[in-house]
Amino acid sequence: MGLLNSVVSWIMKQRIHQMELFMKYPHDVQAEWFKKLIEAGRDTEWGQRYDFKSITTVEEFKNRVPVSNYDDIRDDIERVRHGEQNILWPTDIKWFAKSSGTTGDKSKFIPVSAESLAECHFKGGKDMLSIYCNNYPETKIFSGKGLTLGGTHQMGEFENSSYYGDLSAILMENLPFWVHIIRTPDLSIALMDEWESKIDAITKATVNEDVTNLAGVPSWTLVLLKYVLETTGKSNITEVWPNLEVFFHGG
Repeated sequence: MGLLNSVVSWIMKQRIHQMELFMKYPHDVQAEWFKKLIEAGRDTEWGQRYDFKSITTVEEFKNRVPVSNYDDIRDDIERVRHGEQNILWPTDIKWFAKSSGTTGDKSKFIPVSAESLAECHFKGGKDMLSIYCNNYPETKIFSGKGLTLGGTHQMGEFENSSYYGDLSAILMENLPFWVHIIRTPDLSIALMDEWESKIDAITKATVNEDVTNLAGVPSWTLVLLKYVLETTGKSNITEVWPNLEVFFHGG
């Protein structure tokens, strides 16, 4: 695992140069991404609706394309849910993140493309690791395991073989194979539905692992850590995982 730690740490640090360029030339980077997205969407139904092919500036985009909320595009999303493609995005949409609380609907379904997973969620995670490895060059986090606490599986299937569920579950279902080598617990445990059984199973599966890093929602992770301490009789979490270095979280 020492060799793996060295290799992965080196790979992560290589991203720093690109990130520094982003910070140095933010407007150029934004302009490049704007161009890529307009070109990607030009032949979709949405792109044809607002004539993306003739849009060359941000001002043209702002003047032509209205600000839309979920209710405004619900009908388009429903069509995608029922199997139609190339409406909002050119590649096939097979995953939908189920959310609630911000519209009149009980639940809303956010289309998740393969490009979104790769260029947003997964790249964001790699950038987070890159910053940490750059700031702490002696890190040993890849010598052990990362304990990732996600949402429940609860994956549903539409009639057209597309799926919906918690965003965290979708992310964990689609993680690159190499990530599973350095994470714990097994997906069958990490994505369990019932919370009480889940934290008990995670605790049993990880207390004897060499956990070096944590990732997850702070409130959920705090409950898990308290349960781990109660179960093991320890007073400090580093007594359970002595090589624990860092907690990555959002929220």
